[in-house]
Amino acid sequence: MIGFDTFLAVAAGGLVLGAIYALMAAGLAAIWTTLGIFNFAHGAFIALGAYIGWSLANAQAGGLGLAVGAIGATVAMFFFGIAFHLILVRPFERRADIVTASVITTLAGATIIENAINLIWGPRSKQLARMADGEVDFGALSLPMNDVILIGLVIMTLAGLGWFLGRTRSGRAMRAVSQNREAAEFMGLDVPRLFALAFGISAAMAALAGIFLGGIRFMAPSMGADPLMKALLVVIFGGIARFTSPIYAALIVGLVESFSNYFVGLYWTPAVLFTMMIVVLFLKPSGLFGHHQRTL
Repeated sequence: MIGFDTFLAVAAGGLVLGAIYALMAAGLAAIWTTLGIFNFAHGAFIALGAYIGWSLANAQAGGLGLAVGAIGATVAMFFFGIAFHLILVRPFERRADIVTASVITTLAGATIIENAINLIWGPRSKQLARMADGEVDFGALSLPMNDVILIGLVIMTLAGLGWFLGRTRSGRAMRAVSQNREAAEFMGLDVPRLFALAFGISAAMAALAGIFLGGIRFMAPSMGADPLMKALLVVIFGGIARFTSPIYAALIVGLVESFSNYFVGLYWTPAVLFTMMIVVLFLKPSGLFGHHQRTL
């Protein structure tokens, strides 16, 4: 049996995990839906964003504060994502084997980024400062102020992304490309520019996720490996029918992971998550919230 207070604490931990996973998965899905490829460098983007933020924010480095570090890392990774696309993805976009080629190039890019992090910042673990100290009481539940701010910022970020995709010209153009690239080109849309924009947005969101992870876990050059696996699981589990699909799936995965950690331990939790994903794919191959059309 689990007590009510313990249940609330475990559920709250799951919501924090789900919020971070939603941020990671939404960025990953932006590339998947727009270009039709999986970016295996997404985990490396998360790590690089965290280290750039640490360099700007930490008192041992730039000393500019966490807010400046987070904004600087997000902006820097946006342009890095665009450059990554131009160098490692765009030359292969017209090839029939783009999916295979992108696996090779993004894996190579991830390896280069991880080794560059190790070379520049070294292998020693680092950690970002927490956004706030203290706790907030919600009746019988007390949550760290850092977690409350984290969830609030994730909600604001995802809401902003949803507004961009639905209300701006560039966002609607990205949605059009995700539905039918040929028709979008026929209508005069600059498809390569929109692909680069998708990579930039994805990298920026990865950077923000890295900042959040760096405040609750120790940072290492390989810190993006586990988040990449979780983001992939979330996207496959939830499907990519619409912008909100991976967000809902991320919350479910976060809660399942948190309760699995409590009941069966860290060792068996990945098995539980992947078993859940396999069952969902067996019953609904397009994902829990998905259908066969790829769109944002």
